[in-house]
Amino acid sequence: MVYLGPPSPQTQPVPPPHLASELHRAKSPLTLFTAANSVQMETTADSPRNEQITPGNPISKNAQKKILKQQRYEAKKAVKKAQMKADKKKEAERRRKEWEEKLASVGEEEREKLIGERKGLRKERMDQRSEERGRKIERLNEAKVSGQNVVIDLEFAHLMSSAELHSLVQQIMYCYAINGRCASPAHLWLTGCQGEMQNQLQRIPGYDKWIIEKKDQSYFEAFIDQRESLVYLTADSETVLDELDSKAIYIIGGLVDRNRWKGITMKKAEEQGIKTAKLPIGNYLKMSSSQVLTVNQVVEIILKYLEMKDWKESFFQVIPQRKRCEAVSEANEERLERNCNGMYEDEKRSKLEERDFETEDNRRLQVDGAGMDDQKIKKQCLEIESPPFYLGSL
Repeated sequence: MVYLGPPSPQTQPVPPPHLASELHRAKSPLTLFTAANSVQMETTADSPRNEQITPGNPISKNAQKKILKQQRYEAKKAVKKAQMKADKKKEAERRRKEWEEKLASVGEEEREKLIGERKGLRKERMDQRSEERGRKIERLNEAKVSGQNVVIDLEFAHLMSSAELHSLVQQIMYCYAINGRCASPAHLWLTGCQGEMQNQLQRIPGYDKWIIEKKDQSYFEAFIDQRESLVYLTADSETVLDELDSKAIYIIGGLVDRNRWKGITMKKAEEQGIKTAKLPIGNYLKMSSSQVLTVNQVVEIILKYLEMKDWKESFFQVIPQRKRCEAVSEANEERLERNCNGMYEDEKRSKLEERDFETEDNRRLQVDGAGMDDQKIKKQCLEIESPPFYLGSL
């Protein structure tokens, strides 16, 4: 978002108390920019929820906190991105100077040799990339014929803000990239690609050359002769997907909504009369919150399963640690319980052996002590209570 200055006096909004204090506490241009944009964002009609700050429709405190949190995140992200760009530029400059110093420190003949070797390495890398690109194109073309059909439904664009659309575009880029690297890629489809969604996708460099199906019509129209094969993947479905059907067409809802539109994909599938299913996440791990995943995570899980035929391994390789902390915690508890049980059994076994040892020695004392005096018996008892020290115990 580009901040173009405050609105005119006639339309200048009055910030709510919590944002006024945020502006007052701002000590740097970045903090001031973030807080000022928070005020502007909350007072515009194109906010994610179309909420305006008016006496009759005050925005909730939770919504205010979420907006401020998002603004702080975006500001930090911009600073981090700028820092990474500066570090990359600095590193490139350092390597350039290092190369120039190396060339300056050798003779003419050695310099020509170094330059020739560097050109040879660069040509080798370019040839290798060209070969990899050719193999990737071949795999993707084969997937169009025999690959698993996976559709990303883009008909929810009107429900998302500009930032959420941008996030979805990033996820689609990742889906295409990871699919191209797979040994057995899927046949990806983008349906309902219109309006702003299409405009943002077309801004991606090389998007026109993507080996992917792009349809401005909905999947319901694109697969009019295969509607019985359509399966909408939604976490709200009661049908658990045990395995992938090569003849099925799996649909993923392209929606980044921060949980505002709960159950919308399930409702859409029911209205269209098509089948639904959900990934068997609950059979293998417990999520820390809901089982709703991002578009690229669902696509990557499907690709992993096509490669390994193992749901559990696919989930643990794709789903982030923060989303499955309960499963990890449960595993730790089981491991801890198993260790404690083992320690208890070892301790119990040790006590039994100790008791048997003492019983045998007492029996021996009773047999051998018949002809001993009290002093010898007392000495032998002390030796039993305090066993000798062995170097082997170190």
